[in-house]
Amino acid sequence: MSGRLTIALDAMGGDNAPQVVIRGANIARQRYPQVDFLLFGQEAKIRPLLDRMTKLRDVATIVHTDDVVRSDDKPSAVLRSGRNSSMRRAINAVHEGRADGVVSAGNTGALMAMSKFVLKTLPGVDRPAISSFFPTLKGESMMLDLGANLSCDAGNLVDFAVLGTAFARTVLDVPEPTFGLLNVGSEEIKGHEALHEASAILREATTLQGRFLGFVEGDDITKGNADVIVTDGFTGNVAIKTAEGTAKLVNEFMRRSFKSSALAGIGYLLARPALNQLRQRLDPRRYNGAVFLGLNGIVVKSHGGTDAMGFANAVGVAVDLLQHDFIEQTRAACEAMKHRPFDKRAAAS
Repeated sequence: MSGRLTIALDAMGGDNAPQVVIRGANIARQRYPQVDFLLFGQEAKIRPLLDRMTKLRDVATIVHTDDVVRSDDKPSAVLRSGRNSSMRRAINAVHEGRADGVVSAGNTGALMAMSKFVLKTLPGVDRPAISSFFPTLKGESMMLDLGANLSCDAGNLVDFAVLGTAFARTVLDVPEPTFGLLNVGSEEIKGHEALHEASAILREATTLQGRFLGFVEGDDITKGNADVIVTDGFTGNVAIKTAEGTAKLVNEFMRRSFKSSALAGIGYLLARPALNQLRQRLDPRRYNGAVFLGLNGIVVKSHGGTDAMGFANAVGVAVDLLQHDFIEQTRAACEAMKHRPFDKRAAAS
């Protein structure tokens, strides 16, 4: 996709909205001068912030709406009563063609429910999935699903493999991505029936552009042995929350260790350049921006508690997807897998 892009922002979504959203948009504006913004939310709160950023004001338009989706709102209730919320109006802008993609730091469940209702899924995809990046020893990998589908059958896992490999090819620029099914062991006898069936289908798939590794284990995620890790939403959400918690734990242990003595403090001063490099490599803001894959439109979920830099990175994810024409690439991948072995087996049974 070339030319100017328009990103719809849910300006009222997130723990520190609209301040973080507007500041993040201003950072993104500097990185991506080809992007215009539609800011959906309460104008009385947005306007004073926008007026302080004259260059952002030139490429941003406020669309006033009174209603806001709260973090504790139930998705089912939001579907019924949130039609005039900033989140819903931002999603509608994509459906109506006024925006090319939407970014929100608001309620994840509500964002997924409304996005699926408004934008629908791509042909052949039963359920959309949440995906995000992981830092690894070899660079970056991505995992899906991270919480949208707590229980999945073999067909869902195969769909996630199609979506994940399409993402890796178009956005991560990996011509033939490696992918694996997350399991409790790499042996073929390990795991439940859905994993076994999905593995059999993926081994037989000839139209999927990627190299299937079979089962992978939890420690393979950070090793970078696979470009794409496929799992159900329950396991994926536990894995990513565990990784985030471990990173915070290690950071706290290091902080305490360097404060434990004067000698340790001197050691910190000597090691500070390397520690700063490590901090940047593991900075969660760098990986902010979960993608809702399988939808007929670009939807990116920013972490609710992120800062302006993290929100700008989430906007960057949306821009990357659009510039790589991700929806059409994924549509083509889904079309190629339309007659995958799973469909034939299901019909026969």
